Amino acid sequence: MTDSWHTLISESEFPAEGKIATKIGGWHVLVAKTDEGLFAVNDRCTHQAALISTGRIRRGAVMCPLHGARFEMNSGRCIGGAYKDLRTFPVRVEGGQIEVCIPDAAPGMDELPVVI
Repeated sequence: MTDSWHTLISESEFPAEGKIATKIGGWHVLVAKTDEGLFAVNDRCTHQAALISTGRIRRGAVMCPLHGARFEMNSGRCIGGAYKDLRTFPVRVEGGQIEVCIPDAAPGMDELPVVI
């Protein structure tokens, strides 16, 4: 499987609340700025497939709004429950633009959030 870089937003326009959720090539992506830098994860809780981007981010971890499991943004590792880790995506800043590297193949059903 191959991956491609996609421009998300200019660094200067990144939201003050420190996160942005978007859809790129069928993938739901959450990009967050923490004290450690910029990180991107698949915007889908691995427990009940909820959009994780609606949860709050504190101390470098995003919390699922449904059941409170926490996931580290830098690694996707679940630190607040016994759930599968989040898929992570590489992030870089090129020429003042934030870019995310996403698989070229569309996500499978096990990677898509339930959106009501």
